[in-house]
Order: sequence, then structure tokens, then C-alpha cells
Amino acid sequence: MYIAQELRKKSIAEYLLYMWQVEDLVRAYDCSLQRIKKEYVSRFDYTDEQKEELTDWYGNLVRMINSEGCREKGHLQINRILVQDLTELHNRLLQSSTFPFYNAEYYKVLPFIVELRNKGRKEISEIETCLDALYGVMLLRLKGQPVTPDTTHAIKEITTFVGMLSDYYLKDKTEGLNFEDD
Repeated sequence: MYIAQELRKKSIAEYLLYMWQVEDLVRAYDCSLQRIKKEYVSRFDYTDEQKEELTDWYGNLVRMINSEGCREKGHLQINRILVQDLTELHNRLLQSSTFPFYNAEYYKVLPFIVELRNKGRKEISEIETCLDALYGVMLLRLKGQPVTPDTTHAIKEITTFVGMLSDYYLKDKTEGLNFEDD
């Protein structure tokens, strides 16, 4: 919860990746709040009040995962909406001549996106494809599994692109972006 709050302020992409990890963590504890509290939250060096807040937060996530049918896989509606918001902003940025650096970065990663979509889920947006790739490589690294040089190169480019989109998202939410073409 505390990490999520900080990440949401600084990078929506990092926040989403973190929340996907939290969804997986909840599933790893069989969506059992008692287990999460006993086996996970208890390990943090937090005050009793902070642990109670964290337990409540996980409790809400457990309820959402159960009610939204995400016990086995998938993402919570709140996270899917954020991906949709990022996708909509991505499309607006591409349609505007005001953001040539973003367009250039997109066309730089487009071959990787096409390759990933051909290997995986074609029904999801290009932005979710990028986030899936970042999340997948993060999981590989956490498991200590090798990542090929080609994948490392692709992930570096995708990271730059998603980081740029995330920065535009934050700027749009705080200051508003000026889409001259609108």
C-alpha cells in the first residue's frame, strides 16, 4: 500500500507493474487475508496501526479479486482502467504532431510490439503488450532465469517508451498536455 501510493505519484507504469505483482502475491496466498496478514504483513517493520492499514488494503484487494473473478488470473478492473487510460493517451499522443519524440520512440519499439503480439495475445492493446513484456522479464529475473541479449535490448527500448508515456500521463494529470491538433 505504501509503496503503491508512492509509485502512483511518480510513475503510473511502475505503479501498474507493482499492482500486477500484488495481484499475484494475493493469489500466491490463495486469496486468504488471514494468511496474508500472518505470513506476509507480520514480517514488515511497521507500527501496529500501519500493519492494520496494510491488512485492510489487502482485504479490499482480496474482495475485489474474488468479486471480479480474478482468483486464477487477470487484472483488477481498477488496473485495467489505468491501462485503458494509458492506451487512450498513447493514441492521442500519436495522433498529435505536438509530440514528435514520442512518435519517434513508438516507431522505434513498434517492431518489438509486433513480434510480441505475434507470439502472444493479439486482443490486448499495444500498451498492455509492452507492460506484459516488462512484467514477464521482471518475473524471469526474480526467478533467476536467463534473459537473452535480444530480449534485454527489446526490454530496454520498451522501458524507455513506456517511461515516456508514463511521464506524459503524469504531466497530463498534473498540468494538462497541450494537444495543438485537437
